[in-house]
Amino acid sequence: MNVYAVIQSGGKQYRVAPGDVVRVEKLAATPGETVDLDKVFLVVNGREVHVGRPVVEGARVRAHVLEEGRGEKILVFKARRRKGYRKTAGHRQYFTSLRISEILFNGAVYGALEKEPNNKAAAPGPAKRDDAAKGSKKR
Repeated sequence: MNVYAVIQSGGKQYRVAPGDVVRVEKLAATPGETVDLDKVFLVVNGREVHVGRPVVEGARVRAHVLEEGRGEKILVFKARRRKGYRKTAGHRQYFTSLRISEILFNGAVYGALEKEPNNKAAAPGPAKRDDAAKGSKKR
């Protein structure tokens, strides 16, 4: 079953499915809490598509807060040619990392499917060729 939703958080829109981890703008929640996102613009359940005007009535996305932090530094450089004006500033955006646990729509709950862990042992690849052991000369 292919279930996903398009939500809005912090002025940006995200396509999310149960089990996804997304970084959104900072929310007023602490790690370990559960948050409900109610600005849902689209819900797709297999072949059924529900589009909101502007939001889908009765739809919510439930997520668990994993962590809060700051993103990578972005440098902002301003200069005016021939004027000797230079200015450098940096910015690090705060974020909240969310794991989408379920999509709730019209009384139905679409939760994360239990995924099997990928515990397959790495198959041995072709043996690496050691030119020095074969007696080849470098030219």
